[in-house]
Amino acid sequence: MQDIRIKHRWGAIDQENEQIKQAKTKQKDFYPETFSNRDTGKQLLARSRYLLYKAPSNWT
Repeated sequence: MQDIRIKHRWGAIDQENEQIKQAKTKQKDFYPETFSNRDTGKQLLARSRYLLYKAPSNWT
């Protein structure tokens, strides 16, 4: 499970880097897509590490 999360996180990092590069070539500012909690996909994948190992009875 951890390996899959890491692969998706690296994919999100690569995608964001590509979007930043494209914005620079167009001389525009880059604003990553955020969710309702103001986290980006990359941040959510980084923070989900311990959530994956938490028992459902301990979820808040």
